[in-house]
Order: sequence, then C-alpha cells, then structure tokens
Amino acid sequence: MSKLDDHPNVRTAVRYHEAVSRFAGPEELASFLHPDLVHTQLPNTLFPAGTVRDLSEVVAASQQGRTMLSHQHFEVTGAVAVGDRVALEATWSGTLAVALGDLPAGHVLRARVAAFLDFRDGRIVDQRNYDCYEPVRPAVSA
Repeated sequence: MSKLDDHPNVRTAVRYHEAVSRFAGPEELASFLHPDLVHTQLPNTLFPAGTVRDLSEVVAASQQGRTMLSHQHFEVTGAVAVGDRVALEATWSGTLAVALGDLPAGHVLRARVAAFLDFRDGRIVDQRNYDCYEPVRPAVSA
C-alpha cells in the first residue's frame, strides 16, 4: 500500500476491500461500516437497475456472495483522500461457484471499480460504486 495516499481513511478503505475479498463474516464487515451506511451501486452489467442498500442489506449481500462465488479478489490500484472522502480505484475478479445464466461455474468475472466512500466516526457511512464489467461471454460449446 506504499503507493497509496497514507491517510487513515484510505487505510480503512483498503482493509475493508481486503475483508470483502476474503468473504469476511458479518461482524468484521460491520466493523468498517457506520450504522447509517448507504451503499449505492450504480447501474452495471450485473445490476442493470443499480442497487441501494443499508448496512444489514450489505452484510446479507456479502454472505450471499459466498454462495455465488468460490473466490474473489479486489486489488486497490489507487486511492486519494480529501477530508472524510476517499476516492478509490480497484480491479475486481470473481470466480463463479455456480452457473449464472449462460455462464458456467468456474467462469471468472472481471471489473474495474471506482468507489467513493464518505466516512463518519472513522467508518464508511456512504459508498457509491461505479463498476465497469468486462464483456460477459458465455462458454462456447464445441
């Protein structure tokens, strides 16, 4: 993380993404998140209408992710903080544990992520994700 802004909120944002990557349990995830959390995922390939979730919905979605993905990884490639706001750039990959539509289990999804996180009391209170997924192509049968 030496290349990233050495700001306490950046460090927290990176640790949070590391916890999400390893499917951390509800208590660990909640430790990064303010009770008043609002998480907005702007429309993208997987969520065409986008989503808006509160703390309990974010934790539940993370636990559901454990059933959909066998592995996931965030690599934070850049971050900067100004006051209580962090702008973060990352790459994400997730390996499907189960088939998803035409995509077989084992297929790897990839996205580039821009996230804007606002902090209150040292915890994330507002997160807006702009996820750009690579084109999703089903396996070609021979």
